[in-house]
Amino acid sequence: MKRRFCIFACIGFLFGFFTLTGWGLARRGNIIWNGTYTLGLLLESLLIGLALGLVSCALPKVAGRILDRLVQRKNSGVGDTRDSNVRNIQVWLVSMGLIALCWLPTYLAYYPGICAYDVTVQTGQIENHAYNDHHPIAHTLLIEGSMKLGAAVFGDANTGLACLVLLQMLCLAAVLAWGIVLLYHRGMGKGFLICLQMLGMFYPFHWYMSVSVSKDVFFTVFFLIQALALCEIVRRGKTVFDGYDLLFIVSGVGMQLFRTNGRYAMLVLVVLACVALLFGKGKRRFWGKLCIGCGASLLVGSLSLSALFRVTGAEQGDRREMLSLPIQQLARCMIYHGGVGVLPEDDATMETQDRELIDAFLLDEAYREYRPEISDPVKRHTNTYVARYRSGDFVRTYLHLLTRYPGDFINAGLAVNAGYLYVGDESHALINQNGIEKGLGYVQTRWVDDELNPRGLYQDSKWEALHGLLERWADENAYNKLPVIKYLFVPGTFLWLYLVLAGCLIERRCYARCMPLTLVLGYYLTLLLGPAVQLRYIYPLMTALPYMALMLFAGESRQNGHGVSV
Repeated sequence: MKRRFCIFACIGFLFGFFTLTGWGLARRGNIIWNGTYTLGLLLESLLIGLALGLVSCALPKVAGRILDRLVQRKNSGVGDTRDSNVRNIQVWLVSMGLIALCWLPTYLAYYPGICAYDVTVQTGQIENHAYNDHHPIAHTLLIEGSMKLGAAVFGDANTGLACLVLLQMLCLAAVLAWGIVLLYHRGMGKGFLICLQMLGMFYPFHWYMSVSVSKDVFFTVFFLIQALALCEIVRRGKTVFDGYDLLFIVSGVGMQLFRTNGRYAMLVLVVLACVALLFGKGKRRFWGKLCIGCGASLLVGSLSLSALFRVTGAEQGDRREMLSLPIQQLARCMIYHGGVGVLPEDDATMETQDRELIDAFLLDEAYREYRPEISDPVKRHTNTYVARYRSGDFVRTYLHLLTRYPGDFINAGLAVNAGYLYVGDESHALINQNGIEKGLGYVQTRWVDDELNPRGLYQDSKWEALHGLLERWADENAYNKLPVIKYLFVPGTFLWLYLVLAGCLIERRCYARCMPLTLVLGYYLTLLLGPAVQLRYIYPLMTALPYMALMLFAGESRQNGHGVSV
């Protein structure tokens, strides 16, 4: 009981801290981090943590019954026989078919697909035969291949793109169905499986993302494969390579090809796997095997990316995305302390040397375009030469401003990541809207005719009435108007659900079961350093959560996850 209280009190403290600061920034626009405010914030967060710790102890029976239903393997009659394999295939086909069938109306409504986000830039690279890795080359080549196939076979690039969208939709449905098969094979109760199936079929973000021409859909496919394969690898605890290890390696390569974040997520996993190898008890051969698998995946991924660069003659993209958080911090310091006259609160206390470097880094006084919730307005004017070739001056200025204005650095980080940290945040749904164009809600559906039509891509909805309804739901951010149920869609909910999941595993001493969650940790770290809160960024974690939660508890004993000890 004491153990449970301490774990959930810590989670509650963090929840209270980010809720109070998120609410404060949303209400006042700025937080003054003086001693009185900081002490009051810590005390209030502590009280919230203590309250949630007590609640976790007061409701052990309900949570215990749910968890025990998961951890007690049922005698489902599912074994490794030929009949069970046939049954698994049948379950997979039925599940995938039902999911794809429910997504089909959205596909018809948005035919050939939703061409928002980066499609205009990627098709521009294709048109000019000038590739760079600011957007994954593998995905750009997929788009190019589909357009060429459509032109060659159907005489229409648009039809080729529709085939690519249909392929990605089926791939995503197939992986969701595979997760259900894994749980079915492990004896998961029908009630849980039906809920998971219904979630795959009717979760609105699946409808939109499955037909969005975006690298994030294929990344989600590979992320979910790797997460589920790792859950199964850890559960089995085998010291020899098998099919799941191969899936883990291949999916890791796919993650790296479709998002740079995939590599960083795997690096966090590698580090913690090495820690388990060096300091863990028992099966060091198992942890060694996992480290080898991670290393192989990272190596093959790097070689594959290098090969794509050589084949396409691609150039390295600008690395300003990696500087999103420092850009926000420096811009905020400039408008609050640089004497530039943007805000009445500007105290003009910044030193001349620091202002000069920021002026060289943020060209054309771009800090005047600072928006707390998104770095893009300032970032597009960033001179990365300063950070790369005047790194000493840049680091000295950054650290000097950090020590002098720590509150502004904290506020900048909290504001740009509010959507991930604060469940009451609504700025994530509004950051792209400009009051003129449609299709720029949290679910982006904008189609830029002037750029895409000359390249042979055009909207050709097969169900215009449904298209109109879906557009209104997306453009008006209708999910935010739903009472209570909206938290199934709000991005800030998912961090806390993952922390609760980790807390439940630690409380039950299933330490090895936490290893798959390091992928989530690594990915979240990249998100918190990113430019804004976007659906497509958080979508892999939204998709993976229910599967990982059930996989990490199903059929296990209370002690050390049964499969592997740490």
